[in-house]
This record gives sequence, C-alpha cells and structure tokens, in this order.
Amino acid sequence: MDLKIEPKKKIKGEVNVPGDKSISHRALILASIAEGDSKITGLLEAEDCLSTMNIMRKLGVEVIKKSKGEYTVKGKGIEGLKEADDVLDCGNSGTSMRLLTGLLSSQNFYSVLTGDHSLRRRPMQRIIGPLTKMGAEIFSRRGGLAPLSIKGQKLSGIKYKLPVASAQLKSSLLLAALQSEEETVIIEPAVSRDHTERMLKNTGVDLEIGSGKIILKKSKKRKLNPFNIKIPGDISSAAFFITAALTAEEGELLLKNVGINYSRSGFLEVVEDMGGDIELLNVREEAGEPTADILVRSSQLKAAEISGDIIPRLIDEIPLIAVLAVSAEGKTVIRDAEELRVKETDRISAVVNEFRKLGISIEEFEDGMAVDGPACISGGKTLESHHDHRIAMSLAVLALKTESAVTINGSEIINTSFPGFAELLKSI
Repeated sequence: MDLKIEPKKKIKGEVNVPGDKSISHRALILASIAEGDSKITGLLEAEDCLSTMNIMRKLGVEVIKKSKGEYTVKGKGIEGLKEADDVLDCGNSGTSMRLLTGLLSSQNFYSVLTGDHSLRRRPMQRIIGPLTKMGAEIFSRRGGLAPLSIKGQKLSGIKYKLPVASAQLKSSLLLAALQSEEETVIIEPAVSRDHTERMLKNTGVDLEIGSGKIILKKSKKRKLNPFNIKIPGDISSAAFFITAALTAEEGELLLKNVGINYSRSGFLEVVEDMGGDIELLNVREEAGEPTADILVRSSQLKAAEISGDIIPRLIDEIPLIAVLAVSAEGKTVIRDAEELRVKETDRISAVVNEFRKLGISIEEFEDGMAVDGPACISGGKTLESHHDHRIAMSLAVLALKTESAVTINGSEIINTSFPGFAELLKSI
C-alpha cells in the first residue's frame, strides 16, 4: 500500500496516541502466567501485540475482549500453560519472539516460534546464548535465525552481564528464570526500558533493582498475583507527532496521557537540548508508570550531538531525531547506535538512503549518522518503507516539510505498531 503525504505548514490539535506497545506485550504475557483474572485497559490493538495475544491463546490462556482496548486475561499460573498444537507465529514482532523464547524455554513442553520474512532475518543468538547457559535447549537456523525450536525444561538461575543495554534480552532472561528456584542476577551496562521489572514487582515477585543490577531473589515456588493496568499512550508513537509539531512553520499540539518513563524519555531530553518548545502537564503515575500530557509548539531548532548512555533510552526514536536534524541549525551527529543495524531493517542505511533521495546532506557511520541542517527538501519522490513501521512513519513526518507531495511504498507495515496513524496525522 502506498501512502501519499502532502506538505503542510501548520500543525494544530489534540491527539490521543495508542497504548504503549512495550507495556502491552508484557501485560499480556504476565497476566497469562498470573494466578487469576487480570484486567487490561488501553491495550495497543496493533498487529505486533495481537501476535502475542494469539500465541498466549494457543498456549491455553483465555483472553476476553470487553471493548476496544479493554481485556480480561484469565491467568493460568507459571506452570499452567499448555503445549500448542501448531507453530507459534510472531508476525513482525521481535518483542514477541524474544520474550516468549525466554518464557517457553522453562515450560515442560515443546514449542516452535516463527515470524514473517523480516523477523526470520533478525538475529536471535543474543538471547539463545545466555538462555543456553541456563540449561535451555533451543535450535535455530544458521547464526541464530528463526524459526526457533524450543524443548522446554527446568532452568538454572544465571548471573549475566548484558553485552549491550537491551530490554528484550533482560526481559527474556527474567521470564526464563521465573521457574528456577535459584537467584538470577542481570547486570546492565546502561539503563534500558524497565517495564518488565516494574510489572513483575507489581505482581508480587521479589525483585531487587539498583546500581545497574536486577536481582530475582531465590524462591521455592514463585507465583504472580493478578493485576489491573491502564496502559499509557506510547511515547514512541507520540514522538512522531511531537516531531511534526516542532518542525512545522506554525502550530501547537497537545498529546494526552503519554507514558514518560525515564527509561524511554531520552527523546524528550534531546528535544529540549535542540531548543524544542515542549512542556509536560498534569504529571502523574498510573499503574506504576509515570504519565503526562505533552504540549508542543513549533520551534527554531539547533543541532545536537547524541551518543553514549542516552542511546538505549531513545533507540527507536533515532530516525525521528534525524528528521528533527533536517530542520535544525548546524550539524547533528548521532553515534553509538549500531543497534539500529539489527532492527526490522538496517535503520541507519534506510534513513541515509531515503533522505538522500530528497536531497538532504547526510553522512553514514557504522554506528550512526550526521545530518546538516536546515535543509531545503525536494519533493515529488517515491520513498521506501523498507518493511519497517518506524521508517515509514518517520518519512511521513519528514514529507510534511517537502516542496511537493511524497509517496511512501509499503506503508501497510505501519499497522504492526500504529493502526490509524495516517488518519491521525491528517487530523492535525
């Protein structure tokens, strides 16, 4: 499907972005292994999260839809899942595959996880290695590629230093360790999103967090208490609209009920460093997650240098930071972001190639990029999504600033994380 974007000078309105994707995945998984009924409100009903939901149903969990975004999950307990009678399809969702590999490695049955052609090209060795050290039996295609064949069994605890800050890796290990009676210690090189830890503590799991360590304490028989959760809006989805408002010639935009968890809010810090006019209103906590309304006004931006420990806290927003850089005065430099090479696509290469089609001066590094701004952006081009939802949406926001309309090929991939994106963008 092609998405055509016309340039616009003014952005104005009030929007509610969909529920947080990372929290939605974790809420479904943890509610499924809790002992009793959990209620989830604001669940993201995008393809990625629906993949996780469908897999939990195939594992014997009853997930009941009450209304849009509102579900009751009848938890089976940590040991209550059933072997599926078919291969489990994660679609395009790397989160589903990595987290569920950890969970299924400790079950007393056999499972196979697969995904679409893009997911089957994404490396899984990063989780296979430490899970194998815990005693897991996981078979894969060459170099750790899906499909993954998992012979579930009792696992040992582990003390493991993450090679990179990765929320998916640490979450996979924590889920794998839940049935172990031993202590598990995970050491982080830098802060990454901490939704799993927050949610586990909320279910009564004895977890100690601090000084760069996550410690799952010894336990003879762990159990997770059921919970009720209202999922805040996804900061990664809000970032597209924040960028659109900041780079417009004129405008003001209010985004309601957005999660501002510190482990996810690096993008907001970069916006402030670049001179963006952004204000947090009605700051509060909902279901253990910091939440706020965000007011954004069009701004004169300046270049910035982004690298180091902040990168894991904004890794998904780096294509958007490149979009901001196009409107900023000076050269914006992004480093230490080699993780972008192994996302749904090579996001560094994708950004560089598509920006150059529009005449933007951009330099590619192995671990990032540099963008010269402000740039006059040519239009009338056809751009490629690279089968990556964040690339497609970032290009759509960039296209608002072009001289003439831009078409984005393969935009249907946006539905994996943000159904209704194009309509919401049009509304402002």
